Amino acid sequence: MVETYYAGAYWHIRKESPEECGRRAESFFKTLVTVDPSFSRWFKLGNSRKQAIQHPVETDQLTLEKMFRRGKDKLFEDLGFRLSGWNGEDSDDDACAFHIKCGGYAKEVGNRCLFQLPNTGPNAQRVLTAPVLTGLVRAMAMAWDPDDAIATSDSHRELVSKKGEVGPLVGWVTYLSRRRGTVPPLPAPVHSERVEDKGTLLVLTPERFTASNPEHIALAERVRELLERAGLLGPLR
Repeated sequence: MVETYYAGAYWHIRKESPEECGRRAESFFKTLVTVDPSFSRWFKLGNSRKQAIQHPVETDQLTLEKMFRRGKDKLFEDLGFRLSGWNGEDSDDDACAFHIKCGGYAKEVGNRCLFQLPNTGPNAQRVLTAPVLTGLVRAMAMAWDPDDAIATSDSHRELVSKKGEVGPLVGWVTYLSRRRGTVPPLPAPVHSERVEDKGTLLVLTPERFTASNPEHIALAERVRELLERAGLLGPLR
């Protein structure tokens, strides 16, 4: 069975206008172009590929702002704005999709930027690597200034969820905002790097991280324990 992967950035209450969301999204998509070619074009979601590719998503601030306005919740203003799209690849297994929710300030609902990543094919071979996923998570951190972000496999997320762990997940690539605190020294082969003045990005292993590898799972658990002990994984005030 093919192990699937995702990336996500998460932040809590942040009331922002469509203009502010559009500015962040424009910065995000501009950076994505430099991360991987499969992140260079986007289309609105449709009932079929033929229908969707007739509606490209322009990633300039003004257009994105208008799209966020159309994605506003019609009943509850505090839920913010939504925007989704995909990259129009011929094969669904080699395609990528995004779902953004921003500008929300309801206590019960957070904001996020989620990416469904390709599973098999040429794009997957490039994207499911530490350098590309590091670039993707870094772009999320720079544009959205989230509390935390992650790129890992769906199987790993499900495995951790079954344990009942709370707080940010620790996966293949993990980002923690400086609002969470200072990252302690971590064991090899974990690589850590600063994301300007915003936070710290952690890469557990240079090879593909899989939930079927006991060494990878043990390493993720060890790093989670160290971060939790340092107080970085609790709820933010």
